[in-house]
Amino acid sequence: MKKAKYRRILLKLSGEVLRDASRGDCLSETILAEMARQIQGVRKLGVEVGIVIGGGNIFRGLKGQDRGIGRAHGDNMGMLATLINSLALQAALEAAGIPAQTLAARAMPSICESFTFRRAIALLESGAVVLMGGGTGNPFFTTDSAAALRAAEIGAGILLKATKVDGVYSADPLKDPQAVKFDRLTYSEALARRLQIMDASAFSLCMDNQIPILVFDFFRRGELLRAVRGEKTGTLITA
Repeated sequence: MKKAKYRRILLKLSGEVLRDASRGDCLSETILAEMARQIQGVRKLGVEVGIVIGGGNIFRGLKGQDRGIGRAHGDNMGMLATLINSLALQAALEAAGIPAQTLAARAMPSICESFTFRRAIALLESGAVVLMGGGTGNPFFTTDSAAALRAAEIGAGILLKATKVDGVYSADPLKDPQAVKFDRLTYSEALARRLQIMDASAFSLCMDNQIPILVFDFFRRGELLRAVRGEKTGTLITA
C-alpha cells in the first residue's frame, strides 16, 4: 500500500451533497455511509483527519435574506445546520468503527465539546476523526473560511476541498464547453484569473499560511486516497 504524503489533513465537505434528492430528505444515510467508508480508507494510511462540513442541505445564511431573515440571524441558523451535519457524519463514522468527535465553535456542553485547537490536536493525535462544526462561531463568514481557519489552527498539511467536479476550470464546465481544467495553479494565478475557488477570506488565510488547497471530485472512486498520497488528481493550488 502506498504511503500518505500528508500526516494531517483538513477535509472540507459541502453540506449539499448529503441531500437525498430522491426522497427530498436533507440527509442521505447512503451518502453518509460512503463518506465514512472513504475516510476509513484514509485513516488506514495513518492520516489524521479533521473535517469541516457545510450546512447548505438544511439552511444557508445568505438564502435567509430572501425570506426576510437578517444576515447575522441567518448565519447563526446556518451554523447550527453545520453542527447537525457534523453529528450525523460522526454517527456514520462511529457506525463504521471509526472513533470520531464533534467540536463546536460555540459552547453547547449538553451536545458536544467546544472547539479549541489544543483539544482538536489532542483528539487527532489519539486517532479520532475530528468534526469541527459551527463555522467560525461568527456570522458573516462561510464554512470555507472556517475550513481555512481550522486548517491553520491544527497545522494541516493540506486543505482538501471536496466537490462534485474534478477540479478548477477557467469557466463553469457545465455552461461553457470550452472551459479548460487546471492541474496546478499558484495563489497569484488563481487571484489574477479571478477563479472562484473559495471566498476571499478563506483563500487569503490559506495563502498567508502557505496551506496548499486541492479541489477534487469526492465522489469519484479512489480520489480521496489519491489526494492524500499526493498523486495527480483535481487541481492543486500552492505558492
